[in-house]
Amino acid sequence: MQDADHAFNELTGELDYSMLIVTAAAAGHRAGCLVGFATQCSVDPPRYLVCLSRKNRTFRVAQHSDGLIVHFPSSQQSRLVELFGGETGDEVDKFAHCSWHDGPLGVPLLEDCPRWFAGTVQDRIALGDHVGFVLAPIAAASGGYGGSFLFHRAKRVDAGHAV
Repeated sequence: MQDADHAFNELTGELDYSMLIVTAAAAGHRAGCLVGFATQCSVDPPRYLVCLSRKNRTFRVAQHSDGLIVHFPSSQQSRLVELFGGETGDEVDKFAHCSWHDGPLGVPLLEDCPRWFAGTVQDRIALGDHVGFVLAPIAAASGGYGGSFLFHRAKRVDAGHAV
């Protein structure tokens, strides 16, 4: 029998799900990162779970944020995905390299992502090396679908912080 952790990593490594960009703002700081662990977790009331690594700056800012914005980059947005997945906010101001403005709750809204939603943080759940943020949507835009940016393509992005 295979080692369970090894087999689990092989199984989940074969999944192909949409990659998202999450932005946060609190106490005069803003941050954003590429996220793969996320899912709708309730229909009524609508809720979404997004998981942030404890190792990155976005997590540290999100810990003090009332809300987050979840962006759905299209399959054509490699540059934006590489910026938010391949750079660390501890060293680079990612927002200096893209178009954005203050969105709902003062959280950065990426202008090149026409598909997004803003949500207030309802709960934070410790989940191992990640923390799950349960969001209640308060604003959204669903236009401009250009296909999803999928995990198998994001595997080529060198993470901006240690995994």
